[in-house]
Amino acid sequence: MAPTLLHIAERRHWESARAAGVSYEMSTLGRTLADEGFIHCSTDETQVEGVLARFYRSVDRNDLVLLVIDPTLLDAPVRYEPVDGDVFPHVFGPIPLSAIIDVRALPETR
Repeated sequence: MAPTLLHIAERRHWESARAAGVSYEMSTLGRTLADEGFIHCSTDETQVEGVLARFYRSVDRNDLVLLVIDPTLLDAPVRYEPVDGDVFPHVFGPIPLSAIIDVRALPETR
């Protein structure tokens, strides 16, 4: 298991969960945990950049944040699953706010 997981979050969804004090339940761009069955994550910034380039090109990076997650603080299982020749971590449940140990801006590199 990676020491931390990274999740690209739409800023408005992250801020809404944080303000309400509820677990984070967005899976990916415009899709919830309930829609997908898990929350998409990455193991490192290289994977994050690939996901940004492939799925988030049309989204202003100022509207996104990078959640840094401590997997030891999750109540849900994490499964590392193959996707397009790489292996990505998927969290099979909500992410408690206490498991989010840092929130970072995404660099503008496009």
